[in-house]
Amino acid sequence: MMRATLLAGLSVLAFAAPAAAEAQHGAHQDVQLAAPPTPEKMEPMDHDGHREPAPPTSDPDCAPEHAAMGHCTPKSAEPAPPPADDPDCPPEHAAMGHCTPKPAPGAAPSAEPSGATGTDLPAGDAPAPASPGDWYADRLYPKAEMDHARHAMMLENGGQATGFISFNLAEYQARKGRDGFRWDGEGWYGGDINRLTVKSEGEAVFGEGVESAELQFLYSRAIGPYFNAQAGLRQDLGPGPDRTYATVGFEGLAPYWFEVEGSLFLSDKGDVLARLEGYYDQRITQKLILQPMAEFNFALQDVPESGIGSGLSDVELGLRLRYEVVKEFAPYVGVEWARKIGDAARFARADGDDADSVSLVVGVKTWF
Repeated sequence: MMRATLLAGLSVLAFAAPAAAEAQHGAHQDVQLAAPPTPEKMEPMDHDGHREPAPPTSDPDCAPEHAAMGHCTPKSAEPAPPPADDPDCPPEHAAMGHCTPKPAPGAAPSAEPSGATGTDLPAGDAPAPASPGDWYADRLYPKAEMDHARHAMMLENGGQATGFISFNLAEYQARKGRDGFRWDGEGWYGGDINRLTVKSEGEAVFGEGVESAELQFLYSRAIGPYFNAQAGLRQDLGPGPDRTYATVGFEGLAPYWFEVEGSLFLSDKGDVLARLEGYYDQRITQKLILQPMAEFNFALQDVPESGIGSGLSDVELGLRLRYEVVKEFAPYVGVEWARKIGDAARFARADGDDADSVSLVVGVKTWF
């Protein structure tokens, strides 16, 4: 009997212990849930006892809802920039990044760089930032030696002098009874702005020698991205009278890709001549190119010993079809018509020559 009573008592104790522990845990949990939030986690209250929303934050690492629950603390917002004194850059435009206000006269430069460089800078007409001067190599090598190396690098990468030689025309001309050849080329040496240019052109007849030739020494200066102004001397060669000319002119790429060139000549005898020429490269394929060309020569007065008449003295029109084997070498075939006008035609007939001629041409255009 006593054994049965003891077993019953142990059973009651076994079931009662877990229940008591669970009840104690639930009471403790209720206490924790009911505990008021700590002061740093409380949201501010208005006068009516309603919670006010947490202020917005611009910190991407601390969202407003996380800041309201006390999970993070947003970084303090940067102070608004002072109003700009630049009338060309109002504050509202500067705030949108449309311009950068100029610093006030006498104001000290900002000690902290913005970090934006190159194309990251906002659009506007602000002056360009200063070039960096803290060369890392100066920490390891003498500054004078590195300055010399940087100067050499700038000359070799943007300020270097280069040379160029081209023959736009180097051709055999087949015409009635007087086959000959013709050349037209130039070379230059210098940089992107200033160059020394040498030009030469002329024509000859087989069995009779050179009919006319000229050589020009010119100083060429870029006056824009597409045009050069030129000035110098021209010397005539060949069987005619020797003439030396002071020369001014231009050459460049006109709109719609027309190559144009113009010159004004004043001889040591007081003769005034002018020349205008141009051509256009019409691509039929990537390698096959049709080139129309025109040249007009003018004179202020007659020069009988040189066969030049006043006004429009002569005209040359040509059409050449070339094939670029490579960019530097392109053979061509074509036709050229030349006509002397006015007194120049009269001088040509007096010498037994025709006033006009048609030539079939075969030649090569090359450069290097």
